[in-house]
Amino acid sequence: MTMGKRKVVVTDYTFPALAQEEAATVASGAEFAAFQCRTAEEVAEAVRGADVAVVQFAPLTARAIEGLAEGAAIIRYGIGFDNLDITAANARGVPAGYVPDYCIDEVADHTVALILAQLRKIVPLDASIRTGEWAAVAVAKPLAAYRDTTVGFLGFGQIARAVADRLRPSCFRFLAADPMLDAPSANALGVELVDPELLVERADVLSLHAPGTPQTTKFINAGRLARMKPNAFIVNTARGVLVDEAALAEALTAGRIAGAALDVFEVEPLPADSPLRKAPNLILTPHAAWYSSAAIEALQRLVADDIRAHLAGRPLRRPVPGSKH
Repeated sequence: MTMGKRKVVVTDYTFPALAQEEAATVASGAEFAAFQCRTAEEVAEAVRGADVAVVQFAPLTARAIEGLAEGAAIIRYGIGFDNLDITAANARGVPAGYVPDYCIDEVADHTVALILAQLRKIVPLDASIRTGEWAAVAVAKPLAAYRDTTVGFLGFGQIARAVADRLRPSCFRFLAADPMLDAPSANALGVELVDPELLVERADVLSLHAPGTPQTTKFINAGRLARMKPNAFIVNTARGVLVDEAALAEALTAGRIAGAALDVFEVEPLPADSPLRKAPNLILTPHAAWYSSAAIEALQRLVADDIRAHLAGRPLRRPVPGSKH
């Protein structure tokens, strides 16, 4: 790279191309580089001296932030930001932005698809035909009607509300646990507000929509799994850290809950030796809930706008919560 020229680095990405980001960079007089980093060490090396570091899933640690150029910024492709060390960014004076408003419909649609597939036993019914069976009741029982099913939401933000809106015409009952919600607001939204422990015990479907924080890490653990209904399902399209994966695999194998569907994991890609790979009654998707052609275009366009803004000395569009700059 030319000495002294500003630099934009994309640490990792799952998109077919980065044309919008590169065009915004070049038009701003900077140079562009893209990598497929997986480890913190690879990220720290890639972003050394960068004026803008754009991150998707790779970890951006304090060491990486220390190596950024003076006046640099961080941009996260996506809604969450638990792979960014915001404390280190604040200490260094590095602004951090993200894109919390680009795939609400897609994640809600994917969540609903997983919920309905599990409730209607679509996967085992399909598998039974392929092995020569033709026994709907024997394979699917027990199978509750939607009107007799309670969906519980851990976190009731934009995506969870969109899920409830999609399910409401089918007469599901709804519970929610969310520290940012009060009972009158919950009632107005058509859900019953309960504490997290009661949510676990009463839900037939427990849909996870909380951020990954020290308080929510491994919220689904062996103790809570033991208190769930034996016919209950867990669906997680939020953050992998919300679930103790070994405990979930053990509960599924032992038949203590009816099933689960996961789109996010503690380590991604899911390790080859993960116990989840052999657990029964489990639907796995590869962090795909955010995806649609329209969502990719919007995400990359908004990130390109932020690249352009920072290089022009303007603030990032949506600062990460807790980011002080």
